[in-house]
Amino acid sequence: MALLLLLWIFCLPRPLFQKPLSVVLEDRRGELLGARIAEDGQWRFPTSDSLPTKYQRCVVAFEDKRFWVHPGVDPFSLVRAFWLNLKNGRVVSGGSTLTMQVIRLARDNPSRTLLEKIVEAFMATRLELTYSKKEILCLYASNAPFGGNVVGLEAASWRYYGKRPGLLTWAESATLAVLPNSPALIHPGRNRAVLLGKRNRLLQKLWEKGLLSASECDYAKEEPLPEQPLPLPQLAPHLLDRLMLEGQKSPSYGSSYVRTLADKKPMAGKPVNGQLNVFRHHTSLDKNLQERVTTILVRRQEIYRGNDIHNLAAIIIDVPT
Repeated sequence: MALLLLLWIFCLPRPLFQKPLSVVLEDRRGELLGARIAEDGQWRFPTSDSLPTKYQRCVVAFEDKRFWVHPGVDPFSLVRAFWLNLKNGRVVSGGSTLTMQVIRLARDNPSRTLLEKIVEAFMATRLELTYSKKEILCLYASNAPFGGNVVGLEAASWRYYGKRPGLLTWAESATLAVLPNSPALIHPGRNRAVLLGKRNRLLQKLWEKGLLSASECDYAKEEPLPEQPLPLPQLAPHLLDRLMLEGQKSPSYGSSYVRTLADKKPMAGKPVNGQLNVFRHHTSLDKNLQERVTTILVRRQEIYRGNDIHNLAAIIIDVPT
């Protein structure tokens, strides 16, 4: 019994997730300026400590309706899954909670066996005592697969909708809530009608729970699915390249270099998942201003190209009147 208790206490790896991350560059308001793909070829943004309310409600309603009250394992869901699987003669439901799914993702999605399910349940109860419910939800959202090489809600929001998660509509939030269940359905040419059906059934469930009005539900059901992944913004590529170069020279560059370069805010020094976050850089740049200056420079480049001038730069000066 004592050995089992020790195993339970020390069963969680540190850190929980050890996958390579994308390098992310943000402006002064947290808007995305650019990003670089992770070393393993995945768009995997650093774990965020915030999650939009719409997405929270969608993913909990779809994946784990008793998420806020269970201790990591939901006995009702497990009994229901056992009965459905027995009734159908095959596995049609896993009964995993969101907490158990976080464990599964952290363990690189091992084979689905009864023993593995027991291990996931064992570790999930420990995870519930280590992290808050909100943190567990953020871990799930940041590491769930969203099709192709897109991992995590933030990367998916930018790749499929060209916006940060906080601006997602109900339809978009619902789409991204159901997508990790069958991530291949996002690709054109696949049976996307299945994805559309899952999304609309979730929207209907949200209306039945009183989270959406009838008009909001009907309007959301009319929104189309995204057609194909969008390119990420590239508004400060030279700064992003410089940050990555500094990172290659010193693994701990983030906490000092970004402080001097950006707003004096040690955003890159904020611990994320037990590690120093040197992958998300909050700068003093302004996205709107950066876009306007880039547009002007592109126009000027067309003029100067005839004189064999191919590189331009701009200095912005704010002169008080």
